[in-house]
Amino acid sequence: MAAIDTAYHYYLDTYANQSTSRYDSHKKSELRNIYNNIVKINKDAPLYKIKRSPDVKKFAIDIKESTRLIQNVVASLSDAEEGIGNAFQKKLAYSSQEDVVSANYVGNGNSSNNSDGFTIEVKSLATSQINQGNFLDKNRLNLKPGSYSFDLENNVSAYEFQFTVNADDTNFSIQRKLAGLVTNADIGLNAAIAENADGLTALQIESTATGIGPDETFLFSISPQGNHDSMTAIDALGIDRVAQEAQNAVFVLDGTEQHMAYSNTFLLDNSFELTLHGTSPDGNPATVGFKTNADAMTDNIQTLVDSYNSVLQTASKYSKSQPQSIQLYKDMSSAAFAYQSSLEEIGLMVEDDGSISIDNDALRETVSASDYEENLSVLNDFKNLLSVKAKNASLDPMRYVDKVLVTYKNPGKNFATPYITSIYSGMMMDTYC
Repeated sequence: MAAIDTAYHYYLDTYANQSTSRYDSHKKSELRNIYNNIVKINKDAPLYKIKRSPDVKKFAIDIKESTRLIQNVVASLSDAEEGIGNAFQKKLAYSSQEDVVSANYVGNGNSSNNSDGFTIEVKSLATSQINQGNFLDKNRLNLKPGSYSFDLENNVSAYEFQFTVNADDTNFSIQRKLAGLVTNADIGLNAAIAENADGLTALQIESTATGIGPDETFLFSISPQGNHDSMTAIDALGIDRVAQEAQNAVFVLDGTEQHMAYSNTFLLDNSFELTLHGTSPDGNPATVGFKTNADAMTDNIQTLVDSYNSVLQTASKYSKSQPQSIQLYKDMSSAAFAYQSSLEEIGLMVEDDGSISIDNDALRETVSASDYEENLSVLNDFKNLLSVKAKNASLDPMRYVDKVLVTYKNPGKNFATPYITSIYSGMMMDTYC
């Protein structure tokens, strides 16, 4: 049987590291509405077979993710209570020293906290704990064949790890075996093999968490079990030695009050998401504040345009292996072509292929004019139509993949098939099952 996890691997490799937003959370009523729409689509959908292609799963995942991005952007620009100007003036944070600290405004726009900005001086970054083993000759074997075990304790639980050394093993194969054992245990630790200039290798174990609580002395500790062989093995490997202790991030706000954080990314006053990248030069703090209305509007419009272009790029990417992707291009680009002349009047140039490029000078002139709300009204219509197109594509991504129609269902006499979410779940299954 062929492997069934390629789709999941692709998703994790491509999208797992992307941050989520509050627009990825939904009310029960919203989820119920999505479910009802899926049922309605599948009730009368024809039966078809998907042509066997390694790109099918990737294409469907890319459609889901690119349309999700559009819906999130549109949602973020629809929070304003009144006026298109308010929507595209959504507050955006800036930092005067992006290499030291970057800022993202996550507030609702109604809070007066930090309305004039603040300064932040980063004294030190939050660090993880690293245990560095001994550097050993990778082609030799410093342990005698047999079974060994050691205890690994973190601030939540204690674990026992067991491993076997065979006569044909080497120090390198044992280190590689232990690296996989620790990492795959999924207990908040990553293990890797480090090599020095002399070609010797050592096992390095690092915590995924950073920072340390006031009542904690370590994030994890390794100790041999109470027998001579295990103590000899851990002593030879040296993985019980702490090479770097976990530390908290330390920073000063507005030059007076010192703060600490366990992570280098944290929320401040539930309004700013700050990410620390480096320490501040002495006496030179970074300033975090809000971009001007004109800058915020142009950046928000750029974000909307980028999310739209990303869907067209997805369609183009699979145009050879999935000819039906042309339908995705037509569906999404029709939103831009419908308002082409009005969009180009404000500086959003619709190209022949449907993509949008921005004339920055023309757009800045538009958003700086006294009647900018009237000029930007077309953006409200464009984003609303784009949201509808993205929602439809997200509900049924398999309509855009190459497939063979088998039969149509008998109209009006069909049962709902809610568990076949537009065959999207089915495409994850093994085609040989």
